[in-house]
Amino acid sequence: MVIQLADKDGRQIKELENVSIDAELNDGNRDFQITIPISDYDERMTYGCRVFAADTEIGGILGELGDNTSAETIAWKGYNWRGYMAEKVIEPPSGQDYYTVTGELNNVLKDLIEPQFGGVFVVPETDTGVTVSGYQFARYCTLLDGLTDMLQEVGYRLDIRYNEGEPNECGYVVVEAVPIVDYSSEIELSQDSQLNFKMQDKRNGVNHLIVLGKGELKNRTVIHLYVQEDGSIGDTQYYFGIDEIERVYENTSADDSEIRSEGIKQLRELMDKQTFEMDVEALGIDVAIGDIIGGRDFITGMYMAKPVENIIVKIENGVVTKEYKLEGN
Repeated sequence: MVIQLADKDGRQIKELENVSIDAELNDGNRDFQITIPISDYDERMTYGCRVFAADTEIGGILGELGDNTSAETIAWKGYNWRGYMAEKVIEPPSGQDYYTVTGELNNVLKDLIEPQFGGVFVVPETDTGVTVSGYQFARYCTLLDGLTDMLQEVGYRLDIRYNEGEPNECGYVVVEAVPIVDYSSEIELSQDSQLNFKMQDKRNGVNHLIVLGKGELKNRTVIHLYVQEDGSIGDTQYYFGIDEIERVYENTSADDSEIRSEGIKQLRELMDKQTFEMDVEALGIDVAIGDIIGGRDFITGMYMAKPVENIIVKIENGVVTKEYKLEGN
């Protein structure tokens, strides 16, 4: 995998050699670190420059500099491309409760993405043939979360890759909607596959969360959240008797308008959960964030199919390794 350096406008400067990279594509701060021996440092590598692997999602913009004199290295950090989308907010128009959209998927992406990034992000004119009508984004959600949720509802995902451009021209980030690939319907991992995987199916999680907010005694904000049969969270109790598992969650820092959403986040961490870990890279297929992988344990009878939620990419001495995190891990 070749890592390139480009200037602030996206014009290529050079190929970076003898560098190591550690990048989290869709978790934490969605950032990367690139480490360079001091002996190979190039003064043209400065704040705002881009690093990228062409036609992949790996890369971003240099925003933080540090050095380690004992190791004789220089380390640059920055947001990756998905990270920049997580730093933009979809805000309801003045006088309206929600931001809503109608149209073909890539047209919606173009309207929401391109004005925010001044030509760095480009959405192609490709017609997916899929439209949304009156889709309502969550209030003040990030651009990344809002578009991801919208696309998931119609079986699509974000495809992000860097186009290095023609010689002497500026490169740019290509973002478009593509169908989610469900590899679980094509490849089912099992003991026969000779690949290692782990499964866990937790069915005694919390299903009733009592959320305590601000206030004292009888005037304190109290919200009851209940897990439903389909795994959603609502206001109506579904589990009773010995099947009801309840817990108290206190949050006195959140406003009343925020306490419910904070409680839902907490309950999602405590409720029933299935986890599925496996060596996706050993499959030899190009699995992307949002695609689905499935596996079956013949001994216990457990079966799970999970979307890829994050990919951690590391490059060391020219060797590329990828760690895949599945949703719910």
